[in-house]
Amino acid sequence: MSEIKAPKRNEVATSSTWNAESVYETPEEWSADLENLNENISGLEVHRDTYSSSTDNLLAAIEYIEQLQRHLSRLNVYASLSYSVDTQNPESARMIDQVRNTFGKVRSATAFLNPGLMAIGQLKLNEWVSEQPGLAKYTHYFYNLFRNSEHIRDSEVEQVLGALASPFSGPYSVFNSLTNADFSFKPASAVNGEQLPVTQSTIDAVLESPDRKARRTGWENYTDTYLAHKNALANLLSSSMKQNVFYTRARNFNSTLEAALFEHNIPVEVFHNLISTFKDNLPIWHRYWRLRRKALGVETLHPYDIWAPLVDAGTHITYPRAVELISSGLEPLGPEYASILQRGCTSDRWVDYAPNQGKAAGAFSSGAYDTHPFICMSYTDDVSSLSTLAHELGHSMHSYLTKTNQPFVYSRYSLFLAEVASNFHQAMVRAKLLAHAQDNNFRIAVLEEAMSNFHRYFFIMPTLARFELEMHQRTERGQGLNADIMNNVMADLFSEGYGEEMHVDRERVGITWAAFQHLYVDYYVFQYATGISAAHALSRRILNDVPGSVQDYLKFLSSGSSLYPLEALKAAGVDLAQPDAVIETFAVLSDYVSMLESLLEENTSQGVTL
Repeated sequence: MSEIKAPKRNEVATSSTWNAESVYETPEEWSADLENLNENISGLEVHRDTYSSSTDNLLAAIEYIEQLQRHLSRLNVYASLSYSVDTQNPESARMIDQVRNTFGKVRSATAFLNPGLMAIGQLKLNEWVSEQPGLAKYTHYFYNLFRNSEHIRDSEVEQVLGALASPFSGPYSVFNSLTNADFSFKPASAVNGEQLPVTQSTIDAVLESPDRKARRTGWENYTDTYLAHKNALANLLSSSMKQNVFYTRARNFNSTLEAALFEHNIPVEVFHNLISTFKDNLPIWHRYWRLRRKALGVETLHPYDIWAPLVDAGTHITYPRAVELISSGLEPLGPEYASILQRGCTSDRWVDYAPNQGKAAGAFSSGAYDTHPFICMSYTDDVSSLSTLAHELGHSMHSYLTKTNQPFVYSRYSLFLAEVASNFHQAMVRAKLLAHAQDNNFRIAVLEEAMSNFHRYFFIMPTLARFELEMHQRTERGQGLNADIMNNVMADLFSEGYGEEMHVDRERVGITWAAFQHLYVDYYVFQYATGISAAHALSRRILNDVPGSVQDYLKFLSSGSSLYPLEALKAAGVDLAQPDAVIETFAVLSDYVSMLESLLEENTSQGVTL
């Protein structure tokens, strides 16, 4: 277990860090550019007075606003990634705060545009689009704007709503600082007496240890730290949900769920279909818990046993080797795709992959229209890290192809699509590894990674979605929330999901909600489950050599927000308006459980043990 280390940020090799200098050479250059942007905001005054007078003036106003937004996005990427890789750096924290303030200024200053376009009217705008070729690319944007017409307020109200961006970022900002920078976790204790550091960047490695005492003490110390701050964390999340309710009512929606999904034209039935299908398929998870308890040889399975290795795969996968394996799994997408990905992982330094003290928990992909995609993660030379890297590269390649093929207005794909490309990568790489691996233990390790990924996307996230809906509905009804209410609801939902196969420590399981920053983006978590469903449907088309499937998928990656999410997916070959893809993906999960069970039985018959 001595390999779990957390070096200081300044001890990490530059080659394993993100290419910050490709965005700004120095923090001083960033500061100067931020000042420049703040000065440019005042330039909007000219356009505010003239944009509705002619096609040329409208195009000039939109382009000026886009330049401000692109400028701000670049500044934000530099500040947010600088903070994420070292949350203990006070200068990065200050930069984040400055960017948030500027976000509010830009949103407030540009708030006149959409109400103004509404005042011009759809008919006249359509005429202007036909007269001015430069406006043609905004056709879908204009259409979507008028679809939102009953939810767009007058310019004065929109200005106020835009100005709320900075103060309303408080709950998430405090949560992020508290959990990533201020939390100090007690170390885990290995059976040999060794003390193992528990940080946001090492907890996964601790929970994946074969040492049950290390897993137990690591999990307990990690969750107990959240429990020690449960009241503050509950108030933060409750405040965020109250803000969602405020926006819902300010924009005349019937519910927070409707408000969250309306922008991307997603019916609320998609959410409810997912939850209903998830509940129907909980017995698959009960079967898996039973298999895991038997394989580990324990009388009672605990949550900290979910990630315990079932075999010793004996595999050490370095970062360069992981890049090779991922590229191999994605060969069906063509040599150009693989070449872009490999350069991103090596010479272009998209990936900040070394663990270090103060690094934010988990992994994510980021970037701006005018920068590389970037990935923040902690790579630990194992199958799990390989899969995480594949996942984040899916996000990055999605962003890369979208920005390469779309104008700025459509360069951001929706959250509903965000988890498709990432899980597609994992499905493709996993299929290649399982098809070519000769060693049973390595195949089991690959399946364990698959189950871990499904556990997050097809168990944790739908469970959090049920929790989030309940908490939002209580807030909408004016019912108060507190830590005990949240913990009890969470514990009840997990008890249902674990069935009779898992011991539920209600306090520690109940605090699970507090560890997920995703809940500060309303109704994001359920989209992990719809995303993995679409990903498996699309990967099966390619693996089964369906004619045109590769081209369809690459077009999907290149579409950005030029199409509504359900339309983009349907064009690629999957219809998420129906529950079929979710049902089929639960069948994939069931097959993985059966395959794992068969391999473990084969190992047992041959006398192979952990």
